[in-house]
Amino acid sequence: MGYRPRLAKRMLFNRRGSLIGAVLAVTIGILVIHVNFVIFQGLYDAIVRDIGDYRTGDIIVTDEDSFITKSELAVASWFERNPSVEAVAPRISASAEINITKSGRLIEETRVPVVGVDPYRDIKASTVHTTVSDGSYVFARNSVVLGTNVARDLGGATVGDSIKLMVVDRWGEEQIRRLVVSGIASSPGGQGFDYSAVMHIHTLRDMMARDGETGSFMVKMADEGQAAAVRDLFLRSFPSDDFVAETIEEASEEQLQGFRSGIAMINMIGYFGMMSSAFAIVTIQMMIVNGKTREIGILRALGARRRDVLVIFIMQGMLIGAIGAGVGTAAGLSYTFYAKETKMSFNNSLPLEVSYDWAKILQTALMSFALAILASLYPSYRATRLVPVEAMRAV
Repeated sequence: MGYRPRLAKRMLFNRRGSLIGAVLAVTIGILVIHVNFVIFQGLYDAIVRDIGDYRTGDIIVTDEDSFITKSELAVASWFERNPSVEAVAPRISASAEINITKSGRLIEETRVPVVGVDPYRDIKASTVHTTVSDGSYVFARNSVVLGTNVARDLGGATVGDSIKLMVVDRWGEEQIRRLVVSGIASSPGGQGFDYSAVMHIHTLRDMMARDGETGSFMVKMADEGQAAAVRDLFLRSFPSDDFVAETIEEASEEQLQGFRSGIAMINMIGYFGMMSSAFAIVTIQMMIVNGKTREIGILRALGARRRDVLVIFIMQGMLIGAIGAGVGTAAGLSYTFYAKETKMSFNNSLPLEVSYDWAKILQTALMSFALAILASLYPSYRATRLVPVEAMRAV
């Protein structure tokens, strides 16, 4: 039994070119899986991250009808008493028309989404304030932050400009306020407020005649893993209210579903690439069998059984799989480390959320190892079919 591993190793390492080719095939297969994971899973996680940071938090609370009529203080206090909650912020939304006079010319922009925020709570629950690249957040009630695209459509509105903003209140009446642009918001990835305007929640409530009402509560968790438990506890605590509480994935299901399907397709392509590396191993091992025909004949003449020859070539497959899995995993981890440390971004815009999924890393390594063994079965079988006398005649 002891001679088989040594013989398998010697026969394989004597043909270093074939060994390098086989290991390279496995390595490339694994590296493709790692690169796909870093880019596409990192992009997916980055979108989820930005939705949570900008729009929903870890839990978003709304009402089944439209607006939440329960006291803002009561809802916020309930969450703030929970040690798993970091912050909670009320918001209210509307659609507005905005106009501005630039260089004597009236410029209008219609149907602009407007979000009313409590700035002091919002800076704790979201990162919208960090996207204000020019100026400051909406700390004053007569201020407004414009998204970069809204500012552009208004003829290049800048900090300090005066705009008129019109919304329709609950009674169907037009309400107009003159506001001062306090900042311009710009965020990568399209999940921020580049196409929206942000203003003080009390100002927007007054204009909408929604005094004391709230559109949603954005809850930021200190422990994200407790989001589902806190959501369920909240709903049980207010059984008579028509609250809807959802986690990020639940609130963004429609937006994320298509993206998940795309990731599954890309991963499938990666696994097909790994399977193609198995065919490369078959080809390379067949070359080794053909090149070692005389040695196989000598082994059989010396008393080696078909099973011994089979085991020798399967062990070669195991060696190829082990080395390839090790090198491929190391290359994949190096790429992941590089992407994480350099804060790699998608399309030079959206920073990827790079993470180490150790379960997937181990699964990929074991799969490549298993495929290498399976790929060695046919060449091993062919080697056992060689007749000793005819094999010894081969040059």
